[in-house]
Parts: sequence; C-alpha cells; structure tokens
Amino acid sequence: MVIEQHNDPLTRFRAQDLDAAMADARRKQGVVTPMFDVIAPRYDAFTRLFSFGMDAVWKRDLIEAVVSRSVGAHRALDVACGTGDLGFSLAAQVPSLHVVGVDPSAGMLALAAARATREHTERVTFHLGEFAALPADPASIDVLTAGYGFRNVPDLDAAVRECARVIKPGGTLGSLDFFLPPNAIWRALFLWYLRASGNIVGWWWHRTPAIYGYIARSIASFVTADEFTALLQQHGFTVVSTRRMLFGGTALHLAVRQGTS
Repeated sequence: MVIEQHNDPLTRFRAQDLDAAMADARRKQGVVTPMFDVIAPRYDAFTRLFSFGMDAVWKRDLIEAVVSRSVGAHRALDVACGTGDLGFSLAAQVPSLHVVGVDPSAGMLALAAARATREHTERVTFHLGEFAALPADPASIDVLTAGYGFRNVPDLDAAVRECARVIKPGGTLGSLDFFLPPNAIWRALFLWYLRASGNIVGWWWHRTPAIYGYIARSIASFVTADEFTALLQQHGFTVVSTRRMLFGGTALHLAVRQGTS
C-alpha cells in the first residue's frame, strides 16, 4: 500500500489561524489533517506521556468491551484509526473480523500500513478517508471503533449520523475520547494541564507549541460525555454503557445500533 504524504504539513499548520479555524467547521479539517501528518511519528509516544500511561489501559478496556459483543462479526471499521492500535488489537482478538482503518492523515496511515507489513497481517487494511464519507455500504458494518476521533470532526452530528448509516442493526459502536468535564473547577485544571503540557512538548519536538496545544482547544469546544450519549441516542443507538474516567475528562461509550436485520 503506497500512501502519498502531504507536502510540508508543518508549514501548512503554522500558516493557519488556529482559533479562527477551530470556530469554523469548514476550516477545521484543514487544521487537523496537516497537524496529524506532522505529529504522526510521535503521536503514540505523546498520548502515553501526557496520559501517564493510561491511554493503553483505556484502549484495552475499549477493545474488551467491543470484543464481548463481536462473536461471529465479520466487518469492522476503525475510524480515525491513526497508527492502527485499535484495529490491530481488534483483529487479533476476533479472528473472524476484517478491519478497515480509516483516517484523513496520510502520515498516520503510512505508519499503520508499515506495521501491517511487519506483522504480516492481511485482515487489517487502511483507507484514506473521513467520518463524513465512510467507505462502507449502508448497514454493512458489524463493529465500528473510534479512538479520540469524534472530537476532531468538523461536524459531530454528521459524523454520528454517518456511523448510524453504515452500522448494521444490532451492530456495535465503541468510542474512546476526551470530553469537556462537567465540573467547572476540574474543567479549568484539566484544560490548563493539557494546554501547558501540549505547548511544552510541541515546542520541544516541533518548535511549534500550538501543535499539541490543539488538544486543549479541541476539548474546550467539544461536548460532555452525557451530551455525546444523548447524540448517539438521537441517531438510533442504544447506549449500553458509558464509563467515565478522569472525572468526566475521558469516557468510553459502548452503543448498539437499533433496529432489526
């Protein structure tokens, strides 16, 4: 699989007015994609670093929750797949599954494809794409996972609607993401930590503080875990469980598509 990289994504990112782009759904993807192209080689290291290693635990818990409902499943999408962590874990634990990882970042997919080659697996493949237009027919997907994906989309409502389109009735959606904490004091401390740590690492690794400081910005403009639950329900999902971590700053949602096959 050959994936072409964007030309000079760091220059593209630096040229953006980040606050203005975050406030404009039409421009948000133009910030997010080059940013992830730049940080791709160190993305996994950064998520482990600033979560104090909890990222790996949260992803493991997400996979365990999804696997428990995936007996006999055949088709899975891992949306906003990044370097493929969730997709590879899911395929390893459910031998019947073929997993397609979808991400708008060519940089991320290049690393994921290289890992697939190293691990000699043909049951995990990758596709350049976005939440707004998933590469699947209606009601054709048994399992859909998204790790830190919904928070980065330009239109959250449209992203959830697209997931509802492709997942079979009775199919499973598993999401892990950061959310806006409901408590005002904890929210301020949480965002301060993410902003400070992101700016430091962004300067240290890329001489561009905002490239990781983006995470705090994205959370500040996102919904709470309860609001995300309500949105899933509005689009035809039954939310089986919501597990909140970090006092609501992180949450794992497990939902089932309503309807009959």
